[in-house]
Amino acid sequence: MRGAAAHLLLALALAALVALVQRALSPYAVTLLSLVLMQVALAVSLQVTNGLTGLFSLGHPAFMTVGAYVSAILTYPVRRKGFMMPDLPPVLAESEWALVPAVLVAALAAALLALVVGLSVLRLKGHYLAVATLGLIIVVRTLVNNLDGYTRGGLGLSGVPRLTDPWTVYAFVVLVWYLCWRIKHSSYGRAMMAMRENELAARSTGVDVLALQLFAFVFGAAVAGAAGALTVHLVSVVTPGAYGIPLAFTLVVMVVIGGQGSLTGAALAAVLVALASEALRPLEESLELYGLSQALVAVALLLMLRFRPQGLFGSREPGLLVGGSNLGGSSSACPSPARTTPRAVSAGTAPSTPDAPRS
Repeated sequence: MRGAAAHLLLALALAALVALVQRALSPYAVTLLSLVLMQVALAVSLQVTNGLTGLFSLGHPAFMTVGAYVSAILTYPVRRKGFMMPDLPPVLAESEWALVPAVLVAALAAALLALVVGLSVLRLKGHYLAVATLGLIIVVRTLVNNLDGYTRGGLGLSGVPRLTDPWTVYAFVVLVWYLCWRIKHSSYGRAMMAMRENELAARSTGVDVLALQLFAFVFGAAVAGAAGALTVHLVSVVTPGAYGIPLAFTLVVMVVIGGQGSLTGAALAAVLVALASEALRPLEESLELYGLSQALVAVALLLMLRFRPQGLFGSREPGLLVGGSNLGGSSSACPSPARTTPRAVSAGTAPSTPDAPRS
C-alpha cells in the first residue's frame, strides 16, 4: 500500500509538472519535456531487455525507425500521399489513420520484427549479440533508404501531422513504467534476474531462458516502436538516420549509469543525460565543438564504471516505491534455488537438494 501511494504521488507530481510547463513556458520547453519523457520510457524499457535479463542489445533505434515510418505512413494526409509515396498500395494510399491505432500498429510491427530477429540472434551472447543488433540498425536504415517509393528514401518524410501532445507522452510514460514495474516484481522478473546472475543455474531450476529473453526483447521492441511513432508525430519529420547508433549507445549509457536492473536509476539517468546534452548545445555551437555533450557523457560513463560500477542504484529501487521490501535488490532478487543449485550440481546431487555437501 505504501509503495502504491508513492507511485500515485509520483504520477501526480509528474502531471503537475507537465501542466506547469505547458501553461507557463514556451513551446520549445514543452517539446523538450516531451522528448525527455520519451527518453525515460526508452531507458526504462531497455532495463527490461538488458538490465533484467543480462542481454546486450543495441537494437532500440532500429525498432524506433520501424515504428516511426509505419505510423507516419498510416497518418499521413491522403491528399499528399500520392505525390510523396507513389508506390503505396491503394488500401494505404486512400486511408488516414488516427494516432492511437497508428501507434498500436507501429508497436506491433516493431514487435514482429523483434520476434523474427530474436529467434536467431538471441542464441548469441555478450558482444556478439551487441554486434548483431547493431547490424540490425544498419539493415533497417538501408531498407528505408532504398524503399523510396514508400519512405522517400534519404529525403525522409516531412509534414507528418503533429498529433502528439505532452499529455499523450505523459500517459505513455506512465503506462511503460507500470508495465516494466509489474514485470520486474513478478515471478517472470525474478526469473529474468536469476538467469542474469547464473544462466546455467536458472536452467537447472526449470527456467525457460530463451522464452524469457525473447519476451524481454520483443517487449522492449514494442515500446521502442511506440516511442518512435509518438516522436515522429511530435517533431513532424523522420529520416532514415533519425534514430541511429549514437542513440543506441546513449540508451545503454543510461542503463549503466542508473544501475543494471533499476527502473528508477534508468529514469533518473535518462533525465540527467537528456538535460545535460540539451544544456551543452549552446556551448557546442558557440565553441564549434560539436559532439562535446557525447564526449562528456562518455567521460561520465568511464567515471561511473571506475568508481561505482554497479550504477546509481545497482539493481534496487528506492524503498519508498517498493513499500519497504525491496524485491529489486541485487542480493534478494534471485530466487534461492538459482543461487544454490550450482553447489548441488557440482556435488553430483539433484537440483532439488540445494544443501547437499560439497564434494
